[in-house]
Amino acid sequence: MSKAPVKKVVLAYSGGLDTSVILKWLQTAYGCEVVTFTADLGQGEELGPARKKAEMLGIKPANIFIEDLREEFVRDYVFPMFRANALYEGQYLLGTSIARPLIAKKQIEIAEKTGADAVAHGATGKGNDQVRFELAYYALKPDIRVIAPWREWELGSRTALIEFAEKHQIPIAKDKRGEAPFSVDANLLHSSSEGKVLEDPAIEADAMVYQRTISPEEAPDKATFVEIGFERGDAVSIDGQALSPATLLTRLNELGRANGIGRLDLVENRFVGMKSRGVYETPGGTILYVAHRGIESITLDRGAGHLKDELMPKYAELVYNGFWFTPEREMLQALIDKSQEFVSGTVRMKLYKGNATVVGRESKNSLYRQDYVTFEKDSVYNQKDAEGFIKLNALRLRLLAARNQSLKG
Repeated sequence: MSKAPVKKVVLAYSGGLDTSVILKWLQTAYGCEVVTFTADLGQGEELGPARKKAEMLGIKPANIFIEDLREEFVRDYVFPMFRANALYEGQYLLGTSIARPLIAKKQIEIAEKTGADAVAHGATGKGNDQVRFELAYYALKPDIRVIAPWREWELGSRTALIEFAEKHQIPIAKDKRGEAPFSVDANLLHSSSEGKVLEDPAIEADAMVYQRTISPEEAPDKATFVEIGFERGDAVSIDGQALSPATLLTRLNELGRANGIGRLDLVENRFVGMKSRGVYETPGGTILYVAHRGIESITLDRGAGHLKDELMPKYAELVYNGFWFTPEREMLQALIDKSQEFVSGTVRMKLYKGNATVVGRESKNSLYRQDYVTFEKDSVYNQKDAEGFIKLNALRLRLLAARNQSLKG
């Protein structure tokens, strides 16, 4: 049974070679009207050329959407994830993963606004992003038509893309005519590099791969100290100055870059089943992660903190695999947000040659009691109480040992 024709499609559009080819391919293969959506997530690229290129390819000005999403991205996606201290496979701060649901959400909103019956993305059939985009699309609009060109067309190589672009008079940047040494994805939280020269995990990444941080070896010989203020688990100030979420993360990125912080060379397990090697730079996010754990260390109850740590891998896996708009992620988020009720205060960080270290933490909600932990004489803790505590916890161990000894005898 053939599918119904597509009338109008909203394309996640960067203005680069791939998405420009996709734009023209949608027009020729589907004969449909195309709406472009370009998101400013802090990737550091000028977005004006994307508008001009879309217009040159025949897109009506009313069908070109460019939005600055930096504040929404950090406030509603990055910060909630950081409240969970989310690390995929114990290392990855999920910079690419957390951006996809926001882009997908905006595509669906634009589809509803413009009357589009389909959405499209430029993710390949081998990666995680296709899953993240499409799970979000279907969660937000279950009857939406999804077009994934890399799973449909015959353009299977960079050469084929360039030939298609030349045939359809799509401008190609000079550096695109040769093979790009690796693929890059970036936003305000991180940059991700993978593929080509990075595919062999046994070979150290070349210095040119790192674009957001100087090397730790080249970082200043003098440490940088910074104080980060938190309210209910979210960073709100740097050195006493209140900042918006995106402005704060931008400032932390600058500090992290200057001190060589946030580099990660990782072999990870993709959701689709294969292992892949990626080189990530998350300068501000790394500082924020360490600082958040620092303020939690004095404000979060042991039971709550340990439960959070037990649930964190599940939360991180949901984000990585694209299950942001799901009941289980929202349930975990509610639990995590409840845990942050008293996570307020300040953390003093020392930044030095690739390291972000907590050197001080203070909160009016602190559970740390010096009068209990002091090595000096105190009047609040009876050390004799520990004997009964230990014996009760040892009871089952003593019974086990006694049984085993009797069986040996």
